[in-house]
Amino acid sequence: MTAQMIISIFTLVIYLIIIFVFNKARIKYTGGKVGTVINLILITVCLLFVADYVMIFDQILGAEVLDIIKSLFRTAALSFLAYGGAKIADS
Repeated sequence: MTAQMIISIFTLVIYLIIIFVFNKARIKYTGGKVGTVINLILITVCLLFVADYVMIFDQILGAEVLDIIKSLFRTAALSFLAYGGAKIADS
């Protein structure tokens, strides 16, 4: 097992824990600002998850294309978090 594989498995476990915990919290705290923040965090984590695991397609796509896709998903996640946080702070 390579170091990259171990890191990928570790981050996968962390992502799954975060998604599981916040999904349970989303069910408990439906509606209101807390529910909105939980949904915001879940969507951000899912976008970051996709960005980290784009490398699965390294056999199909080139390294440059994978880096572009990874950057786009990370930028989308951070932009979504910033925009959603600003909207929640306004209300």
